[in-house]
Amino acid sequence: MTSDEFNKKWEIYLEDGHYGMSIENKEVIDYLDKEFYKEIKENSNFEFSQIKIKFGTSRVYANSNKTTIWEQKINKILKNM
Repeated sequence: MTSDEFNKKWEIYLEDGHYGMSIENKEVIDYLDKEFYKEIKENSNFEFSQIKIKFGTSRVYANSNKTTIWEQKINKILKNM
């Protein structure tokens, strides 16, 4: 799945005016796709706005208490490439 496909799939959870996923890495996208499935089961108000690389590390902007965990995993995936 590409970042565009990810954003299309999860667009009902994407905050208006934001671009969503901008990391073009299949492993990162697959990881967050699975995590988002878990998140929407636990957090009925889930929304995300941006998933990107900023100053060399990942940033996940979402109303979840798991963003730090997600960022750490994304950084690990990208570091191992």
